[in-house]
Amino acid sequence: MAMFESPEISGSSTATVIGTSRSESDLNHFAPRRRAVNNAVDAGTRVVERNNSGNGETVDARDRMESANFSRENVNENPTNSDTRFTYRPSVPAHWRIKESPLSSDNIFQQSHAGLFNLCVVVLVAVNSRLIIENLMKYGWLIRSGFWFSSRSLRDWPLFMCCLSLPIFPIAAFVVEKLLQQNQISERTLILLHILISTLAVLYPVVVILRCDSAFLSGIALMLFACIVWLKLVSYAHTNSDMRSVAKSTEKGSEGCMYNVSFRSLAYFMAAPTLCYQTSYPRTASIRKNWVVRQFIKLIIFTGLMGFIIEQYINPIVQNSQHPLKANFLYAIERILKLSVPNTYVWLCMFYSFFHLWLNILAELLRFGDREFYKDWWNAKTVEEYWRMWNMPVHKWMVRHIYLPCLRNGIPKGVAVLIAFLVSAIFHELCIAVPCHLFKLWAFFGIMFQAPLVLITSYLQNKFQSSMVGNMIFWFIFCILGQPTCVLLYYHDLMNRKGSAA
Repeated sequence: MAMFESPEISGSSTATVIGTSRSESDLNHFAPRRRAVNNAVDAGTRVVERNNSGNGETVDARDRMESANFSRENVNENPTNSDTRFTYRPSVPAHWRIKESPLSSDNIFQQSHAGLFNLCVVVLVAVNSRLIIENLMKYGWLIRSGFWFSSRSLRDWPLFMCCLSLPIFPIAAFVVEKLLQQNQISERTLILLHILISTLAVLYPVVVILRCDSAFLSGIALMLFACIVWLKLVSYAHTNSDMRSVAKSTEKGSEGCMYNVSFRSLAYFMAAPTLCYQTSYPRTASIRKNWVVRQFIKLIIFTGLMGFIIEQYINPIVQNSQHPLKANFLYAIERILKLSVPNTYVWLCMFYSFFHLWLNILAELLRFGDREFYKDWWNAKTVEEYWRMWNMPVHKWMVRHIYLPCLRNGIPKGVAVLIAFLVSAIFHELCIAVPCHLFKLWAFFGIMFQAPLVLITSYLQNKFQSSMVGNMIFWFIFCILGQPTCVLLYYHDLMNRKGSAA
């Protein structure tokens, strides 16, 4: 029988093996083999670590290779072999290197959490199934028969006609660019005409919506379309202006940057899922028709899911609540927390339906190649990262036509960021306030409040140096502090306006 003496007891730097002469001979016989196994394991570990660098997952290659080697020994070697008998003897060390627990702070992000993710999915399904049953038992089936289309929808025909007439403005922009190319108008006149065309492209739908008693969804759809047209017109005018400058400069740009007014390029740009104009785009080889059908079916499913959550969950919550600024503080917090879960579900469904499904369907039909419509914004550590990753078409437009031009004109970086948030705040307010016929500036202040949040979350991220802290702060602001509060504010102000009008 052999035992190990602790280094602290013996005072030596290494453990001393005390045992019979037979055990010592076995250990000496096993030592060269153990070194060979360790060398192979170290080589395998280096290969695995080199292959897994960058994906955040490290496999414990040493343990796996040792287990495999010992298993092969047990199966293939003669049981009477002294090496095999020593390998499985009680005197062999069970602990012979430093290891961290899988959930320790130094090791938690190097482990695979697939099982915990599956557990979260199961719990999420169970909890939400109970909530659906409870909601149906309490409120019954709240989905109206005219949810998708009703007789009131026919009253929105002026908005539909306005939407059909919006392509007039890109045609007008093309005409004035063509007139300049033919030297029939001056550069200054072109700029004034572009400003007039782009301004009318937004004001025209605003006037139509305010003069008509239209449904909220119809109004917001028209305003979103009008804002997209405005952003595209600005990009078209700005890009053509820069191409003219390149064409006139002594240092000519590449052939792709030469000034050329083409109606075909403009028409493709207005239909393409991008806000940044250029004369050509990366294109795919063909259209995957079956893929388009599958994505369109998903789009219908997720759109219906959004409608179900809004009608069955969000509407009862906001209808049975008070104004968050006029109610008791704890009551307001309870209402906001209760609304935060279905509101987050709706927002995620909207994101998936529009940015993933619809934009990819449109890109596939037009063979548009660059389909980076979003990045992994759900991993954002700060508010700044979120705004840079969640809506790539708008982000690229902001950088190309606002942020970088401000820097080129000597405007400080902080002021340029503030100007970008100001433009975003104005359009958020237009898209919500105009369909509601309500100008309370909640959306405007909500977006402008993001500017100090950028500084606060960046400071906290630099202080704690932890992606977990920054990501949790982002999700708290996003799910609880922001959107549910705005929903309650706009709903109650809208109800008060309708009550006063009645």
